[in-house]
Amino acid sequence: MKKVITYGSFDLFHEGHYRLLERAKTLGDYLIVGVTTEQYDESRGKLNVVDSLMERIENVRKTGFADEIIVEDHAGQKLEDILRYHVDIFTVGSDWAGSFDYLNDYCEVVYLERTKDISSTMLRRKNYPIVRLGIVGTGRIARRFVPEVKYVSGIYVEGAFNPHPESAEKFAKRFELKFSTDDLKTLFDNTDAVYIAAPHETHFSYAKAALLANKHVLCEKPLCLKQQEAAELHDIAKERKLVLMEAIKTAYCPGFVQLLSLAKSGIIGNIRDVEACFTRLTSPALREMTDTKTGGSFTELGSYTLLAIVKLLGISYQDVHFESFLADNGVDIYTKAYFKYDKSLAVSKTGLGVKSEGELIIAGTTGYIKVAAPWWKTQAFEVCYEDFNQNEKHFVKYLGEGIRYEISDFVSLMNGNEKRDYKLTASESVAMAGIMEKYLNERKKMRADTKKA
Repeated sequence: MKKVITYGSFDLFHEGHYRLLERAKTLGDYLIVGVTTEQYDESRGKLNVVDSLMERIENVRKTGFADEIIVEDHAGQKLEDILRYHVDIFTVGSDWAGSFDYLNDYCEVVYLERTKDISSTMLRRKNYPIVRLGIVGTGRIARRFVPEVKYVSGIYVEGAFNPHPESAEKFAKRFELKFSTDDLKTLFDNTDAVYIAAPHETHFSYAKAALLANKHVLCEKPLCLKQQEAAELHDIAKERKLVLMEAIKTAYCPGFVQLLSLAKSGIIGNIRDVEACFTRLTSPALREMTDTKTGGSFTELGSYTLLAIVKLLGISYQDVHFESFLADNGVDIYTKAYFKYDKSLAVSKTGLGVKSEGELIIAGTTGYIKVAAPWWKTQAFEVCYEDFNQNEKHFVKYLGEGIRYEISDFVSLMNGNEKRDYKLTASESVAMAGIMEKYLNERKKMRADTKKA
């Protein structure tokens, strides 16, 4: 008897799950299916699981393909099960290709091609349909985004758009998507929501087109480079009861949310100063260094530093001014933004050609909070006092690229959980677009002054 084993969450059971089990069954004579617990799913990075363990087990049982169903609840169990049950073949979907090659020493490993067309006929009967997501733009961030989607229940990537069809086709082939296109209407007709990962200056037009096509939108930062445009997008989304979310991943990460809660609790007294720094040395050949219109350190990295300032001190600043070092082409390679509030100060430091310590310091009247680099991936921070013996260190889990947290909140908002929007509100997003607009206007003056000199 040839034994086959496979594993999965099998949440929101759909045709893709059904077909995987069907094909797994044909690989041998006896199929063992491991269904993961909610706790283990979370520990290995799976977010937003909706169905209970018993519901998921029952859905697997109803297919009739499983000869035996077991529960997976800890790391390392796959190898234990292979040895215990004398398994001949281990199989999972092709989106995990390469991840389990180490098991080849114990049995044959087979990666089954992922189902690209998930039918709605087998979706759960509750009010949480699986979201078909379309990708707008196929560059670096999109390539990091797609692998994170598989860690969030209730959503999958259906297709990709790029005005250059060969780029869209290459992207779709790499990630085994159902389709690629250079036509926006085709993308909208075949998806429920879109993720915009195109160049900064295109965000407004793509997001507006998607909203007017009644699609939910997750848009990379910065959402817009003009305050009025950001406000217009949020007005359209509100009017049409659609989700519009700016993809500043830090805003949705558990560690940053916990940090904000502690800082605002009064644990360091009244917050009087925020210093946020994000720098990285970047090749002069990359878009952010060659795009003289919307490139540069502040537009590329400023969304993170502004997020910390706005979340901690609010959007009602009294004044902001900027200082920059400009490259020969006029792009800023290092920028400081100075904010004055009624009873507090803040500074944002961003750099693509100047390197500094990327930390976040929140200064209060009775202590301060220090978050070491990279603070935008908040995994640990320290609450510090005059008496250092009272200092407290906090550690928070950060999974993968961190992008899965924003995807999880995006799905939750689409499912009607409006309480999630506090992590980055519409007014905060609009305010940050206004700061970006002020800076770009100021940079024009800096360029003009440089030419005169």
